[in-house]
Amino acid sequence: MKYISRIFFTLTVLILSTNTYSQNKKHFTGMLEYRISVRDTAMGNMMPVNKMVVYTNDTIVRIENYTQNLGKQVAIKHMTKGKSYLLLETDFGNFALQMDADEELSSEPNPNDTATVAEYAFKKKCLKKRLLGRKAKRMLVSHADFEEPIEFLYLKGYSNKIVDTYEEVPGLPVKYSIPMTDAVLDYELVKMSEYTPERDLFGIPDDFERISFNDFMDRLIDSQENME
Repeated sequence: MKYISRIFFTLTVLILSTNTYSQNKKHFTGMLEYRISVRDTAMGNMMPVNKMVVYTNDTIVRIENYTQNLGKQVAIKHMTKGKSYLLLETDFGNFALQMDADEELSSEPNPNDTATVAEYAFKKKCLKKRLLGRKAKRMLVSHADFEEPIEFLYLKGYSNKIVDTYEEVPGLPVKYSIPMTDAVLDYELVKMSEYTPERDLFGIPDDFERISFNDFMDRLIDSQENME
């Protein structure tokens, strides 16, 4: 069951990073690397620092998450078609979980859902902060699960379609936080490179089986029962 819980946590991180895309500003072509840490130091001992790497070719986004227990997991999403895949390598096979834009994967809150948007308060701040040599705009965000308002940073002029976690952030978020059931995850951009990624990055490998989320969970449960 611990393995299943880790799968759900990983999927949640991927899903929160690939939700509905809003139309805003210009696109970014290249690579972004984020550091993911848990705000609560006590929970940090259970959830070590991870990273998220994002590639985009202006039409498709590929998001790679790295965890100590599960290694690399990949999400691929077409910006305009609303189709996405989660690529998972497991002990019982390689799978591409096919998802539609309106399909629910997790019980975790999606910051862009209408029901949860009202729980947030966004307040733009004066002055700017430098991050990776770039001037980032500031925004103070409040939420019931935040012990105190958290400062978000974003790069104005870039599209928020790439990392579409909060529609209210009018640019590319480079430092932000997401409340989960048991913790608050902090994301911070640590690397940004503009170039044209290889086309193969955005395809589904031939050795991955395309499968629905429900069918994958049935396979996962069966694999755990066979190990007992």
